[in-house]
This record gives sequence, C-alpha cells and structure tokens, in this order.
Amino acid sequence: MKELWELFIVFAKIGGFTFGGGYAMLPILQREVVENRNWATSEELMDYYAIGQCTPGIIAVNTATFIGYKRKGIIGGIVATIGCVFPSLVIIMIIAAFINSFTHIVWVQHALAGIRVCVCVLVLDAVIKLAKKSLIDAATYLIFAAVVILSLFTNVASFVWIVCAGAAGVIIKTLMERSKAQKKA
Repeated sequence: MKELWELFIVFAKIGGFTFGGGYAMLPILQREVVENRNWATSEELMDYYAIGQCTPGIIAVNTATFIGYKRKGIIGGIVATIGCVFPSLVIIMIIAAFINSFTHIVWVQHALAGIRVCVCVLVLDAVIKLAKKSLIDAATYLIFAAVVILSLFTNVASFVWIVCAGAAGVIIKTLMERSKAQKKA
C-alpha cells in the first residue's frame, strides 16, 4: 500500500506541477523515475516514451501507466495513471469554471504567452536529451534525418512516421548486421 501511495504522490506531483502537457513532463519524469527513485533505467524510460507515443493518449500518462505497471502490476498502472491526471483534472475544472472571467485581462494573456515560451524550452530540452541517447549510429541518424525532413514537408500523421521509423529500424539494423556477419565470414 505504501508503494502505491508513493506512485500516486510522485505522479500527482509530476502532473500537477508540469505545464505544457506530455512532452514538457519528460525531463521531470527522467529526474523522478530514473535519477531519484531508480524505478526504471534511462533506456526503459525511452522505450516507454516510444511506446507511449505510439499508443492513444498523452505520452506522460501512458508512461506513468507503464511505470506503475512495472512497479505494482495492474493496480500500480491504474494508481500511477490516476496520480498523473488527477491534478490536471482538478485544475482544468477550476479554470473552466472561471475562464471567461479572466482571459480578457492583459496580464493573464502575457503570463500565458510567457508560459508557452517556457514550455517550448522544456520540450526542446526533452528532445535534446532523447536525441543524445537515441542517435547512436549511422542507422539512427539516417532514420532521424528522414523523419525530420518528411515530417516538415508533408502533412502525414505522426503515427505513420512512428510505424515507418520502427520498420526502417528493423530493416536497416538487420541489413547492417548481415553485412557485418558477411565481412567476418
């Protein structure tokens, strides 16, 4: 029960104090889950991000579910998920009740503009950290470059790029391994 409560509190803290949604949560998830609590390795967390991106829902919530499941099974996944979404649900309900009363106020508009800029930085920080651990060889650089170029110049849904990148990873890595094996033989 103590570990379930800890899962709830940790993910409620992440969900309640991270502005900008899923990607902005990634650095905090890294710090809390990998560095502070050793609930997952950096590689496992990256795998959770990747799977969380491929599945419906918010990446941070999906990641919380995976980590909770890893720690305490189904109930752990449920508790971590509830912990992650509970603060946002409460905050959104409060904001929704009063939004029309304060969105016209200039300082609120300026504050929101500043928060959006900060969220961009947090997302960029998460991208840089993920890239440092994901771009490990020529194959991953090739896939990265192809997806960046294609996603910038086409209007294809992101899940298509995720599926294609996964397939490309399998194909390219398999071909590279075969080439190495033939050179040794």
